[in-house]
Amino acid sequence: MTTMNISLPDTLKEFVDQQVSTAGYGTSSEYVRQLIRRDQDRFRLRNLLLEGAQSPPTGIADADYFASLRSDIKTRLAKSA
Repeated sequence: MTTMNISLPDTLKEFVDQQVSTAGYGTSSEYVRQLIRRDQDRFRLRNLLLEGAQSPPTGIADADYFASLRSDIKTRLAKSA
């Protein structure tokens, strides 16, 4: 694992310390890693949404479409159990 040092103003350092003590993080590094992971997830979701918005429509998203999606998910879950 690589080490990275960051400088924070006192107010941010106090906030991080508070999060570590109240939110169940073991260390400030663990808290910062979790923030970075959340940000990565947010970027992934943003990119997927943009990709979807730029793709051509493939059909109508009506009640039958969503029922089919639910059915597919239930089938996948049953197979993985």
